[in-house]
Parts: sequence; structure tokens; C-alpha cells
Amino acid sequence: MRILLGVTGCIAAYKSCEVLRELQRAGAEVQVVMTASAAEFVGPQTFAALTGQPVGTALFGDAVDPIPHIRLAESCDALLIAPCTANVLAKLACGIADDLLTSTALACTAPVVVAPAMNVHMYENAATQGNIAVLKRRGIHVLDPDSGYLACGDVGPGKLPAPHDIAAAVLAVLDGGARPLAGRKVVITSGPTVEPIDAVRFVSNHSSGKMGAALAAASLTAGAQVTVVSGPVSTAYPQEARVVVVGTAEEMLRAAVGEADDADAIICAAAVADYRPAEAREGKLKKGADDAALEAVRMVRNPDILRTLAEQRRRGQVIVGFAAETSDLADAAQRKLASKGADMIVANEVGGGRGFGADESRALIATSGGIEEMSLMPKAELAERIVDRICALLPETS
Repeated sequence: MRILLGVTGCIAAYKSCEVLRELQRAGAEVQVVMTASAAEFVGPQTFAALTGQPVGTALFGDAVDPIPHIRLAESCDALLIAPCTANVLAKLACGIADDLLTSTALACTAPVVVAPAMNVHMYENAATQGNIAVLKRRGIHVLDPDSGYLACGDVGPGKLPAPHDIAAAVLAVLDGGARPLAGRKVVITSGPTVEPIDAVRFVSNHSSGKMGAALAAASLTAGAQVTVVSGPVSTAYPQEARVVVVGTAEEMLRAAVGEADDADAIICAAAVADYRPAEAREGKLKKGADDAALEAVRMVRNPDILRTLAEQRRRGQVIVGFAAETSDLADAAQRKLASKGADMIVANEVGGGRGFGADESRALIATSGGIEEMSLMPKAELAERIVDRICALLPETS
């Protein structure tokens, strides 16, 4: 699977590096073509280092390859332009070919996917909307931009979609990427739970939701329909995932059980509080007047979400649990695998800057087949490996 990635002159050009990485994680070979304006934001050397291939920047001057736009157009399975400026959108709509990227696009017979990114007023301008309509009529896949706070300070549509969403769109267009979870539903619990003591205090933990977000992204890339049941986090989940926000462990259990009936796999990645205050006061406990209550908060056990879901599972459903540990990962994973009734336990190391809130994790995967140890790796890569193992455990669809 060969993807030609076109990068144009937009502040979002730096995100193209992560788009490239997402495509590579899906097994694609990626080559980059840049406009001169794009090189003002990200140097060609960056993309050359990430791809291991030369970056196309000029239509003329290559003695070895005198017609690079034809070679590039004929050698790719898909052309993705991300970000695509209003200027390049207009050129594509009018068939203008005045540089390497637009010449390649005009010569390309493979699927073309365009991810616009620009100021909200530029995007909403009638000329831009007309150009987008022209491209769509011609069969070019134009992604809707995200809405939010833009680099210029305006708020509205115009943001480049999340790198994962862009890569997933290209894979869906090609339908050539590995999508073993197509037609399947994956439910993921993520983040912390928050157990109130009174109106302002609570018991919780440092879970950031990053692992849950990575699992959601990997599941979506594999073709799944994804629902994330999440405690309060600042981490952004993939746009294509359905997110159910909860607070307490009891709320998380109810939401997860409600989503479990038609799920093919359930991944319990949330850091659920084992205990909660037996009584949550409606008002604020006062220092001094309520010292006795604050110094002796009585705790009771929370429901065991992983065990409950495993006990209630339907036939063929795969249940995955997590164990956050500071030591003895293998022992903890084996004990939890036996006691919870899960198909897989991922034991990840926390503390010392690892685990909660970090972008990397060291973990091992325990199944009935044994222990598989992982080196320290980005959570995105660990999530892909977990999803691969889930795919192997799922029964084949008839």
C-alpha cells in the first residue's frame, strides 16, 4: 500500500508528520510531496527522515527523473493532501498544475483524499465551498475540517482533522488496509473514576486517559465501531469514537454494562477506584468543625467492573483488563487473569514517570497461552499490539 502525501503551506503542516506516522502504523509506505510554501513550515529533511525516501519539491531540475509528477502519480495507490489550503483546493478544482503537487494531482488516477485546513472565513467563503462541491462531484474525497480555536484566534470550522481520523479515512477509501475489526463493536473504559467525599473533595487517581485514547484510535483503524466510557480527562478521544462521560465507578459500571450487550470486545483500561467514601456529604466539610469526619472517612468497596463484565459476557465476547503495577508485573497479570475471568490482562508499569500521563508505557500481555513481555514503547504502538491480540482471540464471523 503506497500513499503519496501532499503537504501544502499551512500552519497545520506540522501535523502531517503524525498523519504520516499513522499511515505507516497501518502498514503503508509513504512518500511526501511538498509545495514551496509548505517548506516554510516544515523542512523537507523532516519528512525524508520519517519516510526514508526523497521528498518531492520541484517540478523541474531532476536529471535522473525528468517527469517526476507522472512517476509519482502512477506509483501510488492513493494521493492524500493534508493539510490542503484554500489556494490548492482552488487549483485542484480548476485543473491548474503549476507545481509538482498540483501536476501530480492532475495526473493521478488513484483515489484522492483532501483534508482542508484554513481560517473559518476562508473555509466558509462561497468560492471555497464551490470548489469543494466541484471536487466532490469529480469523486475526490474531501474531509470535513474540525471546529475549534484556530491558529489565527478565530473559532469555527477550519481545523485539520485529527491525524488518526485522516489516516482512517484514507484506509477506508482504499479498503486495502488491514481492517480486521470491520463490522465489530469495541467498548473501552478509560480514565479515572472520581469518588466524592463532599461537595468539593473527592478520591481519584492520576489516570490521564491516554491509553484509552490510543486503544480507541487503534480499534478505529482496524475498522471497529468504538464506544469509550470515560471518567473525567483532558485527553481528546478520536472524533469517530462515541464517548460516554461518567464520574464514579458505579456510573462507569452502569454505562459499560449498557454498552456491552452488542460488543464484540470490551477493554477495561480505566483506573477504577477500588474504594469510595461510604457517604458523600452534600455540602463542604469544614476544617475545624468537621475535623473528625475528615480524619476518618469511612471507605467501602466499589463494584468490580472487569469481573462483572466477564461474568455477564455473551458467547464469543473478548474481555480485556488492565493492571497498573509498580513491580512484579508478570505475577500481578497472572493472578488477575485467573481471578477476573478475563481473556487477556495487560499489566503496565506505573511510577517513575511511566504509565499515568506518559506517552510511553512498558507492559506485558497475559493470556491463557502465557506471558508476552513488551519493551518501553509509545502507547499508540502498545495499543496496536493489544488490538492485534484481540483480533486473534475473536471468533470468525459467519
